This record gives sequence, C-alpha cells and structure tokens, in this order.
Amino acid sequence: MYQQWKITIPDLTQREQRNAYVYVPDAAQADPERRYPVLYMFDGQNLFRDKDASYGKSWGILDYLTANNVPLIVAAIECSHHSESDTCGGRLSEYSPFDFDGGDWGPIRGRGRLTMEYFVNIFKPLIDARYPTLPDRDHTFIAGSSMGGLMTLYALLEWNRVFSRGAALSPSLGFCPNEIKTMIRRARIKRTVLYMDNGATEMPRVRDRRVFADIAARLIRKGVLLDCRVVPEGDHSEASWEKQIPFFLDTLFYNL
Repeated sequence: MYQQWKITIPDLTQREQRNAYVYVPDAAQADPERRYPVLYMFDGQNLFRDKDASYGKSWGILDYLTANNVPLIVAAIECSHHSESDTCGGRLSEYSPFDFDGGDWGPIRGRGRLTMEYFVNIFKPLIDARYPTLPDRDHTFIAGSSMGGLMTLYALLEWNRVFSRGAALSPSLGFCPNEIKTMIRRARIKRTVLYMDNGATEMPRVRDRRVFADIAARLIRKGVLLDCRVVPEGDHSEASWEKQIPFFLDTLFYNL
C-alpha cells in the first residue's frame, strides 16, 4: 500500500503544504496484528515514483519493496523547493545541522534541528498512530542521500535515543567536515548501525577521499557499527542510489 497526503511544517515554511509519503507492506492487510520496522527518509518526492521526482527519475523504492515483499514501512517527507535566498530558506538550509558558506548560494543558515524536531515530535508519532509500526528504537531507522545523508548522520548521533540504524548515501561531508567531527566526538550513543557509501566518481579529489575516510574512521572509533562502501562507477544521482537499495537494506536488517 502506498499513500500520499499533505502536511505543513510551520517552523520551516509556515502554512505552505508539502507532501508526505508512506509505504506499508501489502501483507499488513492480511495480518492486521503484525507490526513492522519503520524507515524514515528525506527527499520523499524522489523515492517512490518518477513522476514526482525532482529530476524525473526516482529511486524506484516502491517497486523494489513491493517486488521483494520487504517487511518494512517507509515514511518520507518532501523537501523544500524554495531558493536558498528566500526568507524561509531552501533544501540546504533544512537539511543542514550547521551554518556554512554555501559558495554561489551564499551563507546557509542550518535549520536541521528544526527539521529533526518535526520528524521526531510530529511525524513519527503520526506514523505510529496511523500504521502498524514497531515504534521502539531498535526498529526505527533513518536514511537519505546527499544532504539527506548528512542529516542521517546527524539524526543517528543527536537523536540516538530514537534511531538505532541508518543509511547515509553519498552524504554531503565536504561543506562542514570540522563540525561533523565535533558532532561525532561529542555524541553519546548506544548500539548503532550505519550503512554509508559514496560513489567512486563523486570523489575526484584526494581531499574528498580523505574526508570520507576520516569521517568513517571516526565513526568506527566512536563505536558505530559501520558498513562502508565506495561504489564502483557510482555517481550523485537517484539512478545510482537506486542500485544501492539491496546493500543498505541488508545492513538495516542485519541480525535484527
């Protein structure tokens, strides 16, 4: 079952509506007593259907989950489509825990905390109330790509009481590596599983590879159970991330 409806996030874009999306296994209708883990995701418009995707190509996650009968609920929210120069800010602002220099976009005011407060305090309780979820930490996951990948790291480290497992695909680490390192150092975590990757073609510079390796090493030293990959020929696109679905789902479900 796939559903889509309208929500507002007043702290970010006041009364402006955006889409929320949810996938529930068809088996839930046959067995109403069964409960499922939940994977919360960023950039919901790019996940399920090509016609909704920002660039005309989605992850195809709806087809994958349905074809493979994956026992998982996926709940996601559409990102902001505003310009970064708008008063309310855009996607970079919503999906960054930190202020940073956005280059051609100008200074970016990080409002990732507001985004996560909505996910944790409003969206998750709504999903738990409407759908057959396993609401405990062990069965609550989070995932995203690019800036959504950065937000996945942030959610796992700063909201570790809520999320136990995550998948960060092509996370945007280069904007604020020092802030990420500080966040890792200060984090207090329980048993935490993370899948993290980057495409080989996304790291053309030695600096890019060093940042990715350094963050991975720091996560491991922190005690995160990390499954880390450099994807051969992988690039920064929904088509590439679609190919990683089996890999990160295997990690999310490993020994669960």
